[in-house]
Amino acid sequence: MKGVMRFGRKGKLSPRYIGPYRIDKRISNVAHELELPQELEAVHPIFHISMLKKCIGDPSLILPTENVRIKDSLSYEEIPVQILDRQVHKL
Repeated sequence: MKGVMRFGRKGKLSPRYIGPYRIDKRISNVAHELELPQELEAVHPIFHISMLKKCIGDPSLILPTENVRIKDSLSYEEIPVQILDRQVHKL
């Protein structure tokens, strides 16, 4: 579509795609305005309540958006932090 800005394959604003954002003000019972960063200025900041989910999570697992580098093709490179498990097979 011409003039439509999408994020990733599904075009969602969920934390695993973009990040959690604070609710700036309540427009009505079913609409909220989010406090979006400057790089998302093209996104309309008002969302229906059915599109938002409460974020209760471990703050140590939240990545700052400055550390995420997304290419123009909306792809990214995953860098492993730690090996959690391994298996050794005998021949």
